[in-house]
Amino acid sequence: MESNDTGFGCYDDRVWERGKLKLIENFNLKVSNAVTKKFFQTHVTAQTTLRLFFHDCFIQVQLQGCDASIMIFSPRGDAERDAPDNLSLAGDGFDTVIKTKQAVEAQCPGIVSCADILALSARDTGEGPSFSVELGRRDGLVSKASDVAGKLPEPNFSLAQLVSLFANHNLKQQELIALSGAHTIGVAHCSRFANRIYNFPSSTYVDPSLNPAYTTQLMLENVYPTIAVPMDPQTPLRFDNLYFQDLVQGKGMFSSDEVLFTDSVPRPTVVNFAANQSRFFDAFFPFLINQLTPSLPKP
Repeated sequence: MESNDTGFGCYDDRVWERGKLKLIENFNLKVSNAVTKKFFQTHVTAQTTLRLFFHDCFIQVQLQGCDASIMIFSPRGDAERDAPDNLSLAGDGFDTVIKTKQAVEAQCPGIVSCADILALSARDTGEGPSFSVELGRRDGLVSKASDVAGKLPEPNFSLAQLVSLFANHNLKQQELIALSGAHTIGVAHCSRFANRIYNFPSSTYVDPSLNPAYTTQLMLENVYPTIAVPMDPQTPLRFDNLYFQDLVQGKGMFSSDEVLFTDSVPRPTVVNFAANQSRFFDAFFPFLINQLTPSLPKP
């Protein structure tokens, strides 16, 4: 599908001019306030917005990515958001971008792209250090469901599959581990991990790498395939390093999470991040924005 209609009045086809940003007073504050307001309305705002940004960036076609093409609505149901791997994207992530865009448009119409709004919103959903985000992305015009297959990590991926996928984005193993830390505020539907507690190829049908107490907890929560379960059972609404502490304790929800600890190669980095939150933040936040963002058009 090719369209300039997101279905939400989000797309602006006028050329984004970096110089105009200087005329916008308190721009970052306006974005931050809109995201914070949305967070207090719905506590899943952080993880849904961050996940939306990740999915938008990883669908890179002809070196495009982080272009808000994930926001495009197709009446035929054939846009990126309609692909099977994106159907689980929660509406709160889309709503965060929409409401933030509306707040910015009220003050400076036709200047800031949805792609920049999505990147800034993803930054402001975390509790890590404050940092600036280079602006100037243009909103994408092309959004095809067929472009999504094979572009996103699956919950049963091996380490080799993860490394290969992230290498396609010029990301090394340390960046892979750091970005996986976004699962600290993630949720997953029971259908995505049920095979580890009921149908795993072992004598007990349970993945032996799972912590037994955690297995019991997941069994109690896994009552319906579409129920969403926090990926960090300790602090599911806080962006912190407890995801890595969970991995050390055998509490990684996906096998693609736990393999980061069970495999001896990435294990030292996991242990390092588990012991020191600042090291995790120092690795995560720069790569979130800078490494997942393609080259910006020149003014």
